[in-house]
Amino acid sequence: MSKVCSITGSRATRGSVIHRRGMAKKKGGVGRHVTKNVPRIFGPNLHAHRIWVPELKKFVRIRVTARGLKTINKNGAYAALKKAGVIAG
Repeated sequence: MSKVCSITGSRATRGSVIHRRGMAKKKGGVGRHVTKNVPRIFGPNLHAHRIWVPELKKFVRIRVTARGLKTINKNGAYAALKKAGVIAG
C-alpha cells in the first residue's frame, strides 16, 4: 500500500538534509560549512483509522493524515469521504 492520504491525497515528497561542520560564529567559531547534501524522503503523517459513517451505518477503514482527520471532523465523515472518492454514493 502506498503512503498516500485517502482524504487529502498528500504523499511522500523528496528533499535533502544538509550536513554541516564547524562551530557557529555566534559561539566563537569560524562559521558553519556545508560538507554534503544528502537526499531524503519527507513522509506524510499517516494513520490507519476505522471511521464510523452514520449514513452508511458501518465503519470504513482508511489511511489518513492528521490534516485529513481534521477535515473529517469539520465536514463530517460521509461528506469528506464522498468528496475524496473513497465511498460511492
